[in-house]
Amino acid sequence: MAVKKGGLGRGLSALLSGAEEEYENALGETNASDSNAGGSGNTSGTPVEVSLSLIDPNVNQPRKVFDEAAMLELANSIRMHGVISPIILVPTGERYMIIAGERRYRAAKKAGLMTVPAIVRNYTPQQVKEISLIENLQREDLNPIETANAIKQLMEEYKYTQEEVADRIGKSRPAIANTLRLLTLSQPVIDLVAQGLLSPGHARCLVVVGDAEAQLALAKTGIDKKVSVREFEKMVKAYLTPKAEKAKQEQSIELKDLIGRMQRTFATKVSALGNDRRGRIYIDYYTRDDLDRIVDLMNQLEKTPIEE
Repeated sequence: MAVKKGGLGRGLSALLSGAEEEYENALGETNASDSNAGGSGNTSGTPVEVSLSLIDPNVNQPRKVFDEAAMLELANSIRMHGVISPIILVPTGERYMIIAGERRYRAAKKAGLMTVPAIVRNYTPQQVKEISLIENLQREDLNPIETANAIKQLMEEYKYTQEEVADRIGKSRPAIANTLRLLTLSQPVIDLVAQGLLSPGHARCLVVVGDAEAQLALAKTGIDKKVSVREFEKMVKAYLTPKAEKAKQEQSIELKDLIGRMQRTFATKVSALGNDRRGRIYIDYYTRDDLDRIVDLMNQLEKTPIEE
């Protein structure tokens, strides 16, 4: 069954934000459900205790990396206070698959619990996959590459546009576009971003570098030198225009002084490409007044006699 676009916006909100409310309202009933600890197939929305041994992670879970320190901290909290919010499950035969709450599931196992409070819902396989993707994106606890892959998956499988994805997860369209650009990088650089060694801002500077080896070399240099994004952008630009940068470095003091004098005389930006032996001088103008002033100056220079 095809999932209608726009049909999950409100449904997803009810699924996630409504879960805790349902749990609070049904606390009195939960104790009576202890006898169902093995799972009863209840899909009424009432929280029940489900055996951890009957729960399987979602194979389409976008998050592939779970921070072990944070997981241990959550496990310690669960050991002391229990699982406050129920996880959301979908029945799969005699077992259950997680739609939302895999961190709580993993932490509960670490804490040594035998059961967890859960709300069981019936969804089609397509709905389960889409809800899992959007739920993780909304919670913003994926690394940048996991986020990019989840967005790409939503767009490819459900024919969402960037605008539609942005609307569903509460981000701007440019933010979605910038995130997707990370996937155009070479795999070694993508791995550095996924590991948190290279920031998304630094990584996006490398999109314009076509050579995979150069991408990686620049990325490692940026990491080693701990440069800012702006400094890294300059490094990438210098790599892309090595001849121009080299020629600029070869300019003599006299040529640089001439450019400075011309800027003061023409009252506009003047730049030189090349060196003392060969090159070009550029005089910028931004308005008709600028151009008229430059013409007047040239006319005066032509009238001035040249001393021999």
